[in-house]
Amino acid sequence: MTVSATRPSQERTDRPTRSRDDRPGGSPRRRATRSFAPLWLLTPAGLVLVFVTIAPIVFLVFTSFTDYDQRSLYTGAYDAVGLAQYVQILTDPAFWASLVRTILFTAAMVLGSILIGAGVSHLMTRLGVVLRYAVTIVLICAWGMPNVASSLVWNWLFQPGYGVVNWMLTQLHVFGDMTNTDWGNSAGLAYTSIWMLVVWQAVPFIALTLYAAETQIPLEVKEAVRLDGGSEWTVYRVVTIEYLRPTLLLVTMLSIIWDFNVFNQIWLVSQGGPDGATSTLGVFTYITAFVGHDIGTGSAVAVISALILMVLSALYIRNLVRSGEEL
Repeated sequence: MTVSATRPSQERTDRPTRSRDDRPGGSPRRRATRSFAPLWLLTPAGLVLVFVTIAPIVFLVFTSFTDYDQRSLYTGAYDAVGLAQYVQILTDPAFWASLVRTILFTAAMVLGSILIGAGVSHLMTRLGVVLRYAVTIVLICAWGMPNVASSLVWNWLFQPGYGVVNWMLTQLHVFGDMTNTDWGNSAGLAYTSIWMLVVWQAVPFIALTLYAAETQIPLEVKEAVRLDGGSEWTVYRVVTIEYLRPTLLLVTMLSIIWDFNVFNQIWLVSQGGPDGATSTLGVFTYITAFVGHDIGTGSAVAVISALILMVLSALYIRNLVRSGEEL
């Protein structure tokens, strides 16, 4: 039997050959084009970010070092004053008073929002499917309400003479006749009204976020605590809060940022009154820059407020890194 062997040189040579451009990775020019493709796709969003966020911040910081005022809006003339605006702000007792009011009021709003939101979140885990969906829809509707519209409606509810809240409180016969009570003319009542408004707007996000996190807690861990004789409060304190700690830290940080910058609700309810009693940093900045037309000083106040929030954000990120949580 004869066995014929084919030499390597006699192998078929009609196999298609690939050019350099068809090889994995392609030509250098094609690889460069592909590497820049994500940048081209991100360009529209990047331009929006530059013109809507970065450019105003740069202009804000720039004007804080000038005497930009109402005259500058019409003539474009202004002078660089260096740190004079910051010195003026930091030596102004009204600024420090508004800062203290802001810190205390922010703490009250954040504490109320977190406590009520956590309570609603835990309640949703105990409800049936129908009630849970109903509560979720109500929360989303309250959350989706624009804060300007809700602030105006809230102001109508507390109006003297025809306010529904005043009428209801009068019918209780506990606080006397409150029909003609003007909540905006009393510092305590104004703070109470604004606090309830801000908390009402903040609770839906906090409740839904904590509920989503609470549903991820393993049930066997809770059952183990119950088998050891722990009460429901013990289960919530030992298990639920421990598992919710990263989420609680997140919503607390976001609430601090939001509540620290609250302006619409305060301005539409009390306009910082009476006699500046509810003038927080947001109101103080607005009055300085747009009522007093001292835009340079108002910009300096805004920069100081931003720096305070940046410090708080840095502390939050540092806490996340130490705890090993992902950003």
